[in-house]
Amino acid sequence: MKTFLATAIGVLMLALPARAELVFFGTGRTMSVKSHRIEGDMLVLTLRSGGEMATEPSVVAYITADEVPYPEPETPVKPDTNSGAAANWTGGVQVPDYGARFAPIIDQISAKHGIDANLVRAVIKVESAYQEHARSRKGAMGLMQLMPATARQYGVSDPYDAQSNIEGGIRYLKSLLEQFELKLALAAYNAGEAAVRRFGGIPPYPETRNYVNRILDLVGR
Repeated sequence: MKTFLATAIGVLMLALPARAELVFFGTGRTMSVKSHRIEGDMLVLTLRSGGEMATEPSVVAYITADEVPYPEPETPVKPDTNSGAAANWTGGVQVPDYGARFAPIIDQISAKHGIDANLVRAVIKVESAYQEHARSRKGAMGLMQLMPATARQYGVSDPYDAQSNIEGGIRYLKSLLEQFELKLALAAYNAGEAAVRRFGGIPPYPETRNYVNRILDLVGR
């Protein structure tokens, strides 16, 4: 059986450095994990969030190195209860304020291009939850989830660099706002300009409709 597993998973599943692997399932789904190993007849995936998941090797198409290593979560340190940092402490886990971290960049570039900074914050929150190394199954990258073609169009050489990504994302968002009203511009950011024009409005995709509503709700708040 072990010989069969080695043949089935093959060269594509060589032992790779921990913290940087992408698992591609036969269904088309992908998962970012720390590492993998074979135990008996099962494939065991070490999850980034902690813990492990065992699955049949047959459901995995291949595993490859993740070209963008994700930082390991830091061990939380309880803040001084006499300081303002205590407000970010929840259930023994310190919650990082990603919005505050990127606020100066967002404010500066939004003002430069005449775009509402709160709108940009909402887009980033929904697109990537402020994870600068986020990558979607379709290949969208970084804080504002730029597709490779969009990144090239706006001269973003490193989509995982926060400033470059936000600059490119804001320029793209501005171009959409110059073509469409706000709701349609957001729909185009999610589903593409062609889809908005084809349907003459927000495309009837649940994902896109939910996306637009979430951003508008965040902007409203």
